[in-house]
Amino acid sequence: MDDFFTAPDQWQNRLAVTATVVIGAVIVRLIVLRIVRRRIDDTEIWYRTQKVTSYGGTFIVILVVSFVWFQVSNIGAWIGVVSAGVAIALADILRNFAGWGYILLRRPFKVGDRVEINGQAGDVVDVRSQRFSMLEIKGWVDADQSTGRIIQIPNGLLFSKPLANYTEGFPYIWHEMAMLVTFESDWKRAETIMTEALTEHAPSMASDEARRAIREAATEYQIRYTHLTPTTYVAVKDSGVMITGRAIIPVRSRRHIDTTIWRSLLDKLDAEPTVELAYPTVRTYLPEIAVRQQ
Repeated sequence: MDDFFTAPDQWQNRLAVTATVVIGAVIVRLIVLRIVRRRIDDTEIWYRTQKVTSYGGTFIVILVVSFVWFQVSNIGAWIGVVSAGVAIALADILRNFAGWGYILLRRPFKVGDRVEINGQAGDVVDVRSQRFSMLEIKGWVDADQSTGRIIQIPNGLLFSKPLANYTEGFPYIWHEMAMLVTFESDWKRAETIMTEALTEHAPSMASDEARRAIREAATEYQIRYTHLTPTTYVAVKDSGVMITGRAIIPVRSRRHIDTTIWRSLLDKLDAEPTVELAYPTVRTYLPEIAVRQQ
């Protein structure tokens, strides 16, 4: 073998071996892909097979060609350089794979949870080695309802972006709704109407299911729920008095409960002459001008 690479025509020999290795690697990859394509219909497996054969074949070719063109004493250094290059080239794939392990071991979420990451929110419907899939909410649709789109999120994003989980530990969220009334309205009566509507239609946190969820959340996280009943807040705005109602609701019932409460509010306001809803207005006051008769 040494004589083969040290002969007078060593360059031709090395080129011939290099070409043979490259062509052989390409043929083996095409055969593997054809077999996978014929026997397996899963597009995810097909995609991963393409990536593995591409990157793996390239690594093997570079390693073998290194033995052909360089002395054995330098092979160790070349292997280190090539390994570093491969690690850089596969950084995203390796990071996503590490993120998959993090999902399996630490379980920041599971299939069925509602999460938000990097500005994208949805219900997790699938978790795979390179990415997880979410049924998108929000977007152009209001009140956390589904858009119908599936979003693919790389697993590696978990290491660089904060993750918000709507359902882990406690399947309820705080929901607020604001009602702006005019300055001439009886704002105290408006606050009472808001409190009545919240109390009538917001879920009761005294139920056995809610209490069980609270206990489970308290055992896993350092969480204190001291005030769970609906409450209201009052603030003065440019165009009137803002009455804000706040209540705990189930994660996936936000729009239904919001609509139910607003229907109740509008019915109560129709029967209350001392309260009027406000809207942005501009008022102009002209000073009195004395007109002298001649």
